[in-house]
Amino acid sequence: MKFFVDTANLDEIREANDMGVLDGVTTNPSLMKKASEKAGVKLDFHDHIGRIAELVQGDVSAEVTAVDFDGIMSEARSLAPIAPNVVVKVPLILDGIKAIKALKEEGIRVNCTLCFSPTQALIAAKAGAAYISPFLGRVDDISSDGMKLLEEIVTIYGNYDLDTEVLAASIRHPMHVVEAAMMGAHVATMPLGVIKKLIMHPLTDTGLRRFLADWEVYQTG
Repeated sequence: MKFFVDTANLDEIREANDMGVLDGVTTNPSLMKKASEKAGVKLDFHDHIGRIAELVQGDVSAEVTAVDFDGIMSEARSLAPIAPNVVVKVPLILDGIKAIKALKEEGIRVNCTLCFSPTQALIAAKAGAAYISPFLGRVDDISSDGMKLLEEIVTIYGNYDLDTEVLAASIRHPMHVVEAAMMGAHVATMPLGVIKKLIMHPLTDTGLRRFLADWEVYQTG
């Protein structure tokens, strides 16, 4: 499974990259807003995406804000040339699906975002999306089952050998990652805090304390 960090914060991206686990980055308008607030200035969107793309070797998803076909196409054509590893993020709406087909024909890869049903995922794959992003946590938020959605998408894609990669998004905690990996999702994108939690275990902490305590006794005995 590939790990993407879901952020527009350059420091967080560097930290994940230094851990040796980073395969890519996903961003969205909300994350760009948060990064601008942290920086204390309004960041230039295209310039910032370029800086992110320089930090990682894997794909960087940059989202359009248009919701009509012409607008999506125009924004996508301005985002894709920023760097070879930029993937354009397009919402799963009717004009978005039409744009995915047209963009694929132009050689522009798309991450189809805001997926909440298996039928949406099937349509996006047929249109030619490089990635589909089901939002697990947001499905859980409405008392439904985000992991069930992911399982259905992975199964359907496997049934027909579809090329679209399943990118588990809106991940809230380590068990989302575990279950997504067991189901065969190609990618999990998550905040840096969740990546750090994947390392933690109380028995590791207890064992380390015991080793260090025994070593101290050995050294002084």
